[in-house]
Amino acid sequence: MKKSIYSLLKAKFLVSDDALKNWKFIVFLIFLAMIMIANNHRYDAKNYKITELTNKVKELRSEFVDRRSELMKLKMESTVAKKMEKRAIFPANVPPTKIIVKNKKEEEKSFIDKLKIWQ
Repeated sequence: MKKSIYSLLKAKFLVSDDALKNWKFIVFLIFLAMIMIANNHRYDAKNYKITELTNKVKELRSEFVDRRSELMKLKMESTVAKKMEKRAIFPANVPPTKIIVKNKKEEEKSFIDKLKIWQ
């Protein structure tokens, strides 16, 4: 037992006659470790980017809400009237009237309907 631990600490398994098998396995393990480290770095980079984009989306959404509320205030009739007073344009005292334009087809039908009433 003492001899095997001593030979392990001296790394005799790397310099013995059948050490080629051990070296191939060690190189394979090193290669796997490098791949694992690279994947972890890529995973961390993607996580940082996702967090950054999520924060940016939240910021843009809050900016959108602010701009939309500002637009609603600017579109109000009172706000428009105040801005137009500076240019000497005032709101009308008389409400607007609706103009109805009839099609020719509607006029013909109504004329025919009038004739039917006379008969």
